Amino acid sequence: MTTRDGERVGDAAQAPRTAPPARRRRWLRATAAIAGATLLTGLLQGLQATGSEADSLNGSQAKAPSGSRTAVLSIDTLDPRVPTKDGSVTVSGTITNDGKSTITDAKVELRTGPGGPLHTRSDMTSAADRAGFTTQADGEVDGDPVGLPDIPAGSTVPYTIKVPVSALSLGDTGVYQLGVTLEGQNSALAWPHVLGIKRTFLPWYADGEAAKATEMTYLWPLTDRPHIAARGDTDTAQSPIFLDDDLTQELAPGGRLDQMVQLGKQLPVTWVINPDLLATVEAMLKSYRVAGPGGDVAHTTPGTGSAVARQWLNSVKAAVAGAQVVALPFGDTDLASLAHHGTSGTISHVKDAALLGRSTVNTILGVQASANVAWPVQGAVDSSIVSVARSGGMNRIIASNATFPENDLAYTPTAARSLGGGMTGLVSDASLSNAFTGDMLHEQNANLAVQSFLSQTLLITMQAPENQRSLVVAPQRMPTVSQAQAMAEAISTTESSPWTQSVDLNAAATAHPDSHVSHRVPPTSAYPASLRKQELSTNAFEQIQETQRNLNDFVVILTVKDRVTVPFGNAVLRSMSTEWRGDSGGAADFRDAIGGYLQDLINAVHILDKTTLTLSGRSGTIPVTVKNDLGQPITGLVLRLTSGTNIRLEIRNPEQPITIDGGHTRTLKFQTKANANGTVRITAHLYTKNGTQYGLYGGTVRFDVNVTKVTDLVMLIIAAGLLLLVLAGVRIYRQRKRQAADDGGDDGSGGDGTSDGSSGDGGDGGQAESKDTGQPGDPAADTGLDSQERSPAGEKVDG
Repeated sequence: MTTRDGERVGDAAQAPRTAPPARRRRWLRATAAIAGATLLTGLLQGLQATGSEADSLNGSQAKAPSGSRTAVLSIDTLDPRVPTKDGSVTVSGTITNDGKSTITDAKVELRTGPGGPLHTRSDMTSAADRAGFTTQADGEVDGDPVGLPDIPAGSTVPYTIKVPVSALSLGDTGVYQLGVTLEGQNSALAWPHVLGIKRTFLPWYADGEAAKATEMTYLWPLTDRPHIAARGDTDTAQSPIFLDDDLTQELAPGGRLDQMVQLGKQLPVTWVINPDLLATVEAMLKSYRVAGPGGDVAHTTPGTGSAVARQWLNSVKAAVAGAQVVALPFGDTDLASLAHHGTSGTISHVKDAALLGRSTVNTILGVQASANVAWPVQGAVDSSIVSVARSGGMNRIIASNATFPENDLAYTPTAARSLGGGMTGLVSDASLSNAFTGDMLHEQNANLAVQSFLSQTLLITMQAPENQRSLVVAPQRMPTVSQAQAMAEAISTTESSPWTQSVDLNAAATAHPDSHVSHRVPPTSAYPASLRKQELSTNAFEQIQETQRNLNDFVVILTVKDRVTVPFGNAVLRSMSTEWRGDSGGAADFRDAIGGYLQDLINAVHILDKTTLTLSGRSGTIPVTVKNDLGQPITGLVLRLTSGTNIRLEIRNPEQPITIDGGHTRTLKFQTKANANGTVRITAHLYTKNGTQYGLYGGTVRFDVNVTKVTDLVMLIIAAGLLLLVLAGVRIYRQRKRQAADDGGDDGSGGDGTSDGSSGDGGDGGQAESKDTGQPGDPAADTGLDSQERSPAGEKVDG
């Protein structure tokens, strides 16, 4: 019979070491019968009252824990974690009395579960989740108990108990349930009974055991979110700009990344590194700047992490020496997001990211890193993710056995398996990989996690002790300090055990695969919904692709393209990072910053605004000025003028190529021919040589030209007047000559045959008010760096 708390009514009779006299036994039975009837009546009444009490407006306080849940025990230390035949086991922790009365006659005892070692990992899970105490599940007392002082209600006391291994009833090799119980009395039951229990597991490897050790590959990640601002990445002498200075604390002694290096260098691990982290830390070695609130790059403050960055980078170089290093794609590309929402243009970045990742790691650390390994988030894999990884040149992919369940196998198979198309799947063990994802700050949580990890590795080996298998452990990407410390202790202890041996990822990938495992890659529809909610959206990738198109159109005019393509390429890769999961707002701000910065650079090459011009003749020149606020020369641009009314005003040379030095302006002149009076709208466009219109704002300027030329009728009148003057002059000349002949032959002209007549020129070739009579294409107004317009703030591509 059990109570509502799941305890057996007879549990209270376990504690006494000697049987009571016969007369007392009869008295106890009678008392028990009366108590049982009273208890049953009380339970029925309590059940009837529960509903009304729950609906009461005033409510009621929760019932105090009772029975074997009265006290809460912790197991903070267990030493040694793997016992030896002639040794002892020491367990320590705390006991908290959650009941309403003092616990008296308290003593702590150790118990091993009945029935020998556990056989499966599901048995371990059931034991860990079991609530309350039962003799059938928790066995008898091993060794001598340790007495404790009285424990008042609400109080916590420490305990330590040491028991020889010989007293623990350990037999065959395997994992044993180990429980710590508190026995005592309180006002609820005035005789000794179990008031609390806490369970853990004890791996036991018997003398003479000849199981083949399981090969274990441990991935040790060094990665972090992007820190360099989109406007702050540069390969010039200018100071890089960071979004924040948070990385300084991570790299400093005791920080997360410092601990990952300090712990990892003592372990047999395969290093998995985000190359962007190394590039960022290397940038900190310079005199870097930190953006103001909201990413304000116009108001920066000096960075403070140069010293710790140098120290950390040196530590990494020493730690990875001789170990296998895996370079993730630069920025740690979110392969799942890209596979599910990416565009063809963004998917093409994966190969570039993989190549850049390898070269970055090799250059900074001086190693030969592997760049053929894909690591999707939490090892969740589907057919589209495998396809994207393959397109990036990666032929190995870390997957989780939650993706490839082996329900028909009674053992854990080797990690490696062929997925087709030259792709090798490295299926990590999810239970071992996720063993340290919880709160490891609490000493008990870390202790129990380590003990469970050790025990699981032994169970895996003993599932098929005659067959050697190879496993992969892929933990979370960014473990906390406490999680990393617990992981390190587990790996170190497991490494020294006789049932495992450590190998690197190359060895795991080339291990002989199990013929019974599944090779079928799940479809895209099977991808976990919880992870899909965290992915970058389709709109995000469309924005990234639009930025890339604008970048491609922009760099064709540059003479030093790398100064733009390199930092912008890095920023685009960072915008697709796995580390943006959980921070969609930060990811969106970063993408917006990339696009905004690129647009500012594009607009730095622009046509200067013009006022209305007046053309007072049949022909003239229109000057148009283009300014280059970039720090490098630009070429490959064409300036084109179009007339809104070509019949009225014709532009004779509508297109001219243009080249401008950095920080200069250039004026081009366009010849025009006017055919009629009136106002004409002129549009000046900038185009690249491939015919693409340049820029969104400064690439187009419109202005008016007023045509006021003299009409043909006026010209005819003037011509007629001139003709009359000439005819009159001729007539006068003839009259004088005739008179001279009549007077004796002297014409009075002085012999030179000239007259005092005059003639004028025949027209007026007017021009625009610019007064410039130079030829088309003359660099007449190429100005220097004293231009009144300033270069855009934050421009980082000047030379």
